[in-house]
Amino acid sequence: MDIKQAKQELRQTIRAYTARTEDGVWRIPREKQRPVLLMGPPGIGKTAILSQLAQEEHVGLVCYTMTHHTRQSALGLPVIVDRTAAGRQFRATEYTMSEIIASVYAQMEKTGLRTGILFLDEINCVSETLMPAILQMLQNKTFGVHALPEGWMIAAAGNPPRYNQSARSFDMATLDRVRRIDLEPSLAVWQEYAAAHAVRQCWRICDCIRSTFLSAMRSVRRAAS
Repeated sequence: MDIKQAKQELRQTIRAYTARTEDGVWRIPREKQRPVLLMGPPGIGKTAILSQLAQEEHVGLVCYTMTHHTRQSALGLPVIVDRTAAGRQFRATEYTMSEIIASVYAQMEKTGLRTGILFLDEINCVSETLMPAILQMLQNKTFGVHALPEGWMIAAAGNPPRYNQSARSFDMATLDRVRRIDLEPSLAVWQEYAAAHAVRQCWRICDCIRSTFLSAMRSVRRAAS
């Protein structure tokens, strides 16, 4: 699938996952939603189309590069709390809210948008200690004990192992939790984008630089001979 087709698939998914009935009930409950996993080479436009869709569909967007996170930042930090049970007091461990989930709530407060996309990039490059938390998020829409707000969907992205030596192939347990979209480069789609966004001037500059470089190389060869 090319990046243009993937954008349209994502647009339909966003609309489906954020739709409500006349009674205000979510048409597709959060627990029934399957996160979208975009797999493709670096620079193909995975992050770009999500940013474009967030603006076009008027939804929030929170992006996280998962290789920058540890298990603690994803799940939250432990805190000691006082508890009472069976007439006795004791101390127990709880966890603060995940930094990622907290960022979603902060974005909602900042923008006033109650629906949105949580984008987890480089998801197949996380450490072994973080992978169980990722699986929990993909299946249950929670990090630790804190859930993703209703109205927010999960999109993830990664590079196939042939493009990134630190990337791993997903096992069936992971793939069963997501809807995978494999992306392939398309010259026709790029040309259409370039024409629509006036990239032609950039091509002229690149051609000029290329011509200057080749001319210089020819001069060097003539001087050497």
